[in-house]
Amino acid sequence: MMPLALADAGEENIVKKVGGNPEVKQHLENLGFVVGAAVTVITSMGGNVIVNIKESRVAISSEMAMKIMI
Repeated sequence: MMPLALADAGEENIVKKVGGNPEVKQHLENLGFVVGAAVTVITSMGGNVIVNIKESRVAISSEMAMKIMI
């Protein structure tokens, strides 16, 4: 397992674990970051990570991306 923030752009990964405090976990789950979901990193720039998840593009901070394990 490794944090989503370290994933290579363009490769599809599966979410294995979502960490953080309950509010952060709930927010990430609302965005679609649930265990078993497919997620693809589009780009990582300026401290943000842009990903494709559930047919949507979502930008999250690299801090949040470190809480999502793939």
